[in-house]
Amino acid sequence: MKILIQQACIIDRSSPHNGTIRDIVVENGRITAIGAELSAAADKVVRHPGLHVSPGWVDIFSHFCDPGYEHKETLETGAAAAAAGGFTDVFVIPNTRPVVDSKSQVEYIRGVAAALPVNIHPIGAITRGLEGKDLAEMYDMRHSGAVAFSDGIQPVQSAGLLLKGLQYVKAFDGIIIQVPDDKTVGAGGLMNEGIVSTRLGLPGKPMMAEELMVARDIKLARYTESRIHFTGVSSPRSLEYIRRAKESGLAVSCSVTPYHLFFTDADLVDYDTNLKVYPPLRDESSAQTLRAAVLEGPVDCIASHHLPHEFDSKVVEFEYARPGMSSLETLYAVLRTRLPQLTPERTVDLLSYRPRELFGLPQPSIAEGQTATLSLFDPAGETRPEASATKSKSRNSPFFGMTLQGRVLGILNGDKLIVN
Repeated sequence: MKILIQQACIIDRSSPHNGTIRDIVVENGRITAIGAELSAAADKVVRHPGLHVSPGWVDIFSHFCDPGYEHKETLETGAAAAAAGGFTDVFVIPNTRPVVDSKSQVEYIRGVAAALPVNIHPIGAITRGLEGKDLAEMYDMRHSGAVAFSDGIQPVQSAGLLLKGLQYVKAFDGIIIQVPDDKTVGAGGLMNEGIVSTRLGLPGKPMMAEELMVARDIKLARYTESRIHFTGVSSPRSLEYIRRAKESGLAVSCSVTPYHLFFTDADLVDYDTNLKVYPPLRDESSAQTLRAAVLEGPVDCIASHHLPHEFDSKVVEFEYARPGMSSLETLYAVLRTRLPQLTPERTVDLLSYRPRELFGLPQPSIAEGQTATLSLFDPAGETRPEASATKSKSRNSPFFGMTLQGRVLGILNGDKLIVN
């Protein structure tokens, strides 16, 4: 199949066409020509005012719930949501049933995902059954295609066990992903501990629970000289710890979620269960610090933390609602809306270059002869998410009905073109 992308602004620092407006011809999944005005006959033509093209975006933390929880999401619906959000690559967490803690489970995900338009990369569990007791078969999972290792939304609590995990993955230059949360601190917390939680009468979860884990795990990374990535970071003090660790030469990196940039705990005054997330939304001061860290560092990338839930897990009393929101499809628009000063170059750095660099994925380039792995977007466009139009199987998004800045136009991954 031959595809012609017309008048696209190329955002790719590795491309000789970076910053220019060009036509791009893709034939059988490979870029065959780039020029100012190409008149090649094509099976499909992509043209849109304000069209921008970059190397394919990567999300490093999503839950596709397959196998075991297909009533929430499947690999097929998750891939469709990812494509609609502009992502060509997605890492899926191991919190499935059965858990992705063996090579057979990694191979199942890779086998099903092979025919999908999005590259799905399994994250292998650190511990067997996510029980936090014994290490899983990380070496076998790595050789079967696991891109990283994490216990997902059940982060490893034992310092001794995580120490062993960091030592183990060092043998093959692996990386561990942690949601920093000491679950023994504020164990019954339903939201951020502060003035708003007191006013609403809800038990709070202090930021100290996150900060203790970040400090502990940085020490473990220093001791083992291994690699660790913190995701869902929401505390200014955590960011300061991470910044110092980087300055001292440790292989420490971090990501934040789009909803921690957009919402604060003050938005919970109506007890909207779609805003019950993990880690919880923080106060306005913390959100401002996170936004500054995205613009200037030390944040390495944005992670969607796409955690879809069915109706019965969200339309209940706040106390009983499951944490998480569906966020893949709205990530770019949320980022663009909350941080309008974020340049396309920095956006692509957060969504493509840096995650690929951290986790060892191939870095595609928009140049002749290269495989087409492209995200298509319009920074000046608008997005109006609606429950009736979502590609995800679940509808747990607080963004439905909003008007957001920025619009994702689709992806081209090899010869698979998805246009919104």
